[in-house]
Amino acid sequence: MSGDVSELARRLAREAEAVCRYYLSNGKRAGRYWVVGDVHNTPGRSLFVRLQESPKGAAGKWTDAATGEHGDLLDIIRESLGFRDFREVAEEARRFLKLPRLEPQLAPKTVHRVMPAGSQEAARRLFAISSPIEGTLAETYLQRRGITRIHHAGSLRFHPRCYYRPDEQLPTETWPAMIASVTDLEGQITGVHRTWLDPDGFDRVRLGKAPIDTPRRAMGDLLGNAVRFGVVEDVLAAGEGIETMLSLRYVLPTLPMAAALSANHLAAILLPSGLRRLYIARDDDAAGDGAQALLAKRAEEFGVEAIALSPRLGDFNEDLHIFGLDALRTALRIQLAPEDVVRFLHSSTVAAE
Repeated sequence: MSGDVSELARRLAREAEAVCRYYLSNGKRAGRYWVVGDVHNTPGRSLFVRLQESPKGAAGKWTDAATGEHGDLLDIIRESLGFRDFREVAEEARRFLKLPRLEPQLAPKTVHRVMPAGSQEAARRLFAISSPIEGTLAETYLQRRGITRIHHAGSLRFHPRCYYRPDEQLPTETWPAMIASVTDLEGQITGVHRTWLDPDGFDRVRLGKAPIDTPRRAMGDLLGNAVRFGVVEDVLAAGEGIETMLSLRYVLPTLPMAAALSANHLAAILLPSGLRRLYIARDDDAAGDGAQALLAKRAEEFGVEAIALSPRLGDFNEDLHIFGLDALRTALRIQLAPEDVVRFLHSSTVAAE
């Protein structure tokens, strides 16, 4: 059965451009690649399908630059048509290739393809099998970055041997990882973010992350969603990185926050109904400036007051790590709305005392 699956994948790869034109019709060819928004045939330029064999990999292999998902043309057929049973995928592939149908008892029964590596289902499973971060390397990692009180509201977990694949040509490795749940406005998990960690210690170069090329990766449905800390009522703070927002939560533990994971995703984050004020914790770079401007404009169009929070250094985790908790609290005091100083900053200071 596995041989039949491999043969189908090879046959599809030989017809990679035809497969893309049929199942990813909203894309277009760009050199040796087919470019489209995602595996669901959304218009855009995030997903790249290799159309020809090359030193970088086999024809038919694809990668979504926005989510880190990757796979082959069988995955494209499954996701573009919304199939969940792999028998349907195999039959559709055989139909496209004009191959004879298999007898029912010979149909592939491969189970692992029902839950592809980058799917929401895989993300939920990874979060479910991970453990609370208390007493783990993930807690140590955050504490060494200055976040000694971690107000994560259950959004962070730890996996001691999380899979990491450098690229398609190299074998899978395992490293300890901090796992963060990415959720929609209803609190449903749509993806996860992984930060692979160095079990041998903390240094100033990697800041505790594993010595690998891409120690941070996300999978699942990220657009509009975020890693959320706390339940929003009428005020929210949103920014890019998990460590950035946890640094602010250290100072403002009762202020709900969201980490969108990148500047592009911050600009596109969905705003909850009933929101009255949005704090945008910008990173101090060109991408951070652009995300802050776009999100502020969107917020104002919805009648939401948008206020930028600006760090002294590159981001608020750097500020916390370099200048300390009291300095960060002082810097935020003059940037928050007066009523929020009383509501969130003063109340947290009293509680700490």
